[in-house]
Amino acid sequence: MKLIAIYAIGLSVLAVFALAAPGPARAQACHPSYQGACLPVNGPDVDCAGGGGNGPLYVSGPIRVVGPDPYRLDRDGDGVACER
Repeated sequence: MKLIAIYAIGLSVLAVFALAAPGPARAQACHPSYQGACLPVNGPDVDCAGGGGNGPLYVSGPIRVVGPDPYRLDRDGDGVACER
């Protein structure tokens, strides 16, 4: 009887863990200033792939810049980042 109770508790814990664990369906918060790629809102530095930046994250373009450019990806200010 004691073994069955432990087994039932173990299943309950497993079920709760499975419900609370993050899955692939959880949406990542994307910075609203960039369209065409999902850049982190408050993440580490992002640079254009193949450019002279030191990352740690890199993104390939072109990416449309529709607001402030905190990552300074649109070097010429034409509204398109990572054009190369």
